[in-house]
Amino acid sequence: MAGTIAIKNGYVYDPLNDINGEMMDIFIKDGKVVTELSGADMKDVKEIDAKGKTVMPGGVDSHSHVAGAKVNGGRMMRPEDHYKFYQKKTPITHSGCGYTVPSVYLGGYEYSKMGYTTVFEAAVPPMEARHTHEEMRSTPMLDMGGYLVLGNNWFLMRYLKEGDIDKAAAYIAWMMKTHKTYGIKCVNPAGVENWGWGENIGALDQANIHFETTPEDMIKGLTELNEKLGIPMPVHLHANNLGHPGCWEITRDSLKIPKNVKAKPNMDVEWAETKKNAKRHESVYLTHCQFNAFGGTSWRDFESGVKGITDYVNSNDHVVFDSGCVPFGDATVMTGDGPAIHDLYVLTGHKWSNTDVECECGSGVLPFLYLKGNPVHSVQWAMGLESLLYVKDAWKTIMTTDSPNGGPFIKYPQVIAWLMSNKARQDTFAECHKWAQDRTGLGAETREMDLFEIATITRANPARTIGMSYRKGTLGIGADGDVAIYDIDPKSLEVNDYESIIRAFENAAYTIKAGEVVSQMGEIVAIPEKNTFYSDIATDEDAEKSMLADVKKWFKYYTLGFDRYPTPEKYLANPTPIQVKAEK
Repeated sequence: MAGTIAIKNGYVYDPLNDINGEMMDIFIKDGKVVTELSGADMKDVKEIDAKGKTVMPGGVDSHSHVAGAKVNGGRMMRPEDHYKFYQKKTPITHSGCGYTVPSVYLGGYEYSKMGYTTVFEAAVPPMEARHTHEEMRSTPMLDMGGYLVLGNNWFLMRYLKEGDIDKAAAYIAWMMKTHKTYGIKCVNPAGVENWGWGENIGALDQANIHFETTPEDMIKGLTELNEKLGIPMPVHLHANNLGHPGCWEITRDSLKIPKNVKAKPNMDVEWAETKKNAKRHESVYLTHCQFNAFGGTSWRDFESGVKGITDYVNSNDHVVFDSGCVPFGDATVMTGDGPAIHDLYVLTGHKWSNTDVECECGSGVLPFLYLKGNPVHSVQWAMGLESLLYVKDAWKTIMTTDSPNGGPFIKYPQVIAWLMSNKARQDTFAECHKWAQDRTGLGAETREMDLFEIATITRANPARTIGMSYRKGTLGIGADGDVAIYDIDPKSLEVNDYESIIRAFENAAYTIKAGEVVSQMGEIVAIPEKNTFYSDIATDEDAEKSMLADVKKWFKYYTLGFDRYPTPEKYLANPTPIQVKAEK
């Protein structure tokens, strides 16, 4: 239950309000940040002395794979995941297990222990939205939402090929409301459709088999439609040729396509007070930069191509990306990019699965192990860190592991330590294959991020990028009372002692959600209520009626009946629609 809290004497990092380690007090009432508390409020206040500690907004993960059929497939493929990592039941928590792909209960608890309060599922196949919402509903501790996979959707490919933009816009708006999703995910645009026939796409101007649409058509069409509809976040783009040596070039060229598309998010919400403009201005959000930035022409001359991407990002303001870092160890690779998973299967011989989601998208799952002694893996580790350290403006980057693809989200503290401590990076270099030094530029990079930048790439910018900074990622007046307090004294922080950084971020001293202490030093002490966000987009009724006539006619291609397609609100935990106003 939301209460009244006074957080006293902490060193506060709130990038959206330009607060950089200022010692100050934070007050929360009725689940929201307030300017001050009255005398009457102080009688029942819970006071937390944060002296000598770091205070940040609750963590926001804008790209994780935590719920849905694909994630559940990963759980089934990893029995060793379950017995190696588990948590016993307590009087207030469920038992749970799973290291790279935790059960829904354990996933919520582990995020909360690290100070995270908001997590978005990065890929929701429309036909499997109900199950995704069932898992999100059962995930405790976290406010959540999901991105709808649309980059290979039959209806959209047909509308874009025919140039019927009004029907395409009406279709996207209807799909968002129908499946209670938040933003657009575009995976291997036009290429996954080819994979249904055993092929892929290798160039932006290559048309796919049956619809004759190209990746360029899909990227251009979806980014323009995204802004026409006023959707809170940019299109979340997983570029073509992911995971292939040399793919950095097609990634860079993909980012050029929406360069002239102006961001026009149009949400009817009340905004928390911030000094910086809390509205996003980017038209494209590149996923897991590391996996999209492979250099070389083969695995023999494989090298980092990150600088080709980051140079472009440094010179252009319409792009934001998350990193997709590789922290070594066990991972489970899961993606809507079916052909990419098949390529990994051919390389590794590991067990794998592949799914074609009829008329919509596809996916694949494969267990993986990143080794420091493996030349390619060592380069990938360096590339993930390069992507964050090479971009001059932290507001263009977001820290992720593309969990669990690069590694599980519980490795975030380790990634933070590498970003903050050059010694931590050098010590890891000493354990890695020499390709990490020889084929990347990370060894010469001495930049060490400070706590303000860490707060930017793990809280403020993820929230701003996905349009949640009206209430998340900030401690401004009116924001949700989501706070993480870490046992780090900025005045005596020694970054060479990077193990202490890892320990502090692994278990927040306090995680506060909507004004309630929910986790304390690694112990879950309360199970809060949660919200599920989705975009409710207002569009032209006539266009929607005409579009629905098409959809019902074309629905003969589905094995599912039309009446069973939508996701009712009962599948959501506290459904929270974001009112979005489309262009007239």
